[in-house]
Amino acid sequence: MSRFWSPVVHNLTPYVPGEQPKLTNLIKLNTNENPYGPSPKVQAAMQTEIADTLRLYPDPNADKLKAAIATYHGVSPAEVFVGNGSDEVLAHAFQALLKHDAPLLFPDITYSFYPVYCGLYGIDYRTVALSDTLEISTDDYRQDCGAIIFPNPNAPTGRLLARDAIETLLNEHPNQVVVVDEAYIDFGGDSAIPLVSRYPNLLVVQTLSKSRSLAGLRVGFAIGHPALIEALERVKNSFNSYPLDRLAIAGAAASFEDEAYFRQTCQAVINSRETLVGELTHLGFEVLPSAANFVFARHPLRDAATLAAALRERAIIVRHFRQPRIEQFLRISIGTDAECGALVKALEELLSA
Repeated sequence: MSRFWSPVVHNLTPYVPGEQPKLTNLIKLNTNENPYGPSPKVQAAMQTEIADTLRLYPDPNADKLKAAIATYHGVSPAEVFVGNGSDEVLAHAFQALLKHDAPLLFPDITYSFYPVYCGLYGIDYRTVALSDTLEISTDDYRQDCGAIIFPNPNAPTGRLLARDAIETLLNEHPNQVVVVDEAYIDFGGDSAIPLVSRYPNLLVVQTLSKSRSLAGLRVGFAIGHPALIEALERVKNSFNSYPLDRLAIAGAAASFEDEAYFRQTCQAVINSRETLVGELTHLGFEVLPSAANFVFARHPLRDAATLAAALRERAIIVRHFRQPRIEQFLRISIGTDAECGALVKALEELLSA
């Protein structure tokens, strides 16, 4: 704390990302990174971009990347916004679209960056409780609000909301922006992007960090009606006109050119997830249905924090949230089959002790 801080800094409680330990021989299942590397086409495109042109600014509009995203998803470039990771895209959305007189609505158990953005931008919000089975119910959002945001699949639960339920929500709130945060949608859900053409109040946000294995590149995007995209562009260009560098634009655009690799790695993660769910269930864990690249599980006879600490002693890191209603759950990222196998073996030893 310092006397030089502005009043807004004094009142902030920053988001705490998943731990990135600097340890060797670690099985890291705590930050939902893809266990498989990016497409070889990504690496080739970035290698080509390493040239004398690095002395020049990148394209401030990232037109090449916007065109690749637009073509892939069947929309126009005017309906695409890109940013430095989906967190930056979300930050601009909070400032440009989600600050109104009535409160913003989002789930009580969800991505913990949402209340941080609200604190940063002075946005009034109200949380909506998940059901007893930790699901989002659109019926609970039938209340006065300025806007709505939620992840789909939700984080950290992994539970999926069907696209027709999202459409119901859009119909019930025609005068409010609805932001669907689809960081994990490629691991088992149907994107809401096809609804954008019919609902001018829908903004869909995605990231290349998970399903396209580009967490280290920091690229995210949003798709929505051109009027929503214009609002994001106005905020972006009042903040940072060059958020994406030349390497990021080249690599991200190339990732949409290798559909076979994308589908192959997504399916590999899905297969490993289903195998892990079966093995955890056999060990007595309750595992929530997941459409993400992680599972959310608890054991009725073991404390989650104690299990997480014991796994860490075996060089396996998972995520534990000290939050009411979910303090006995562990969020476990899907690794390779070998990594998941090592996790299961460690849990077998711990549970038999």
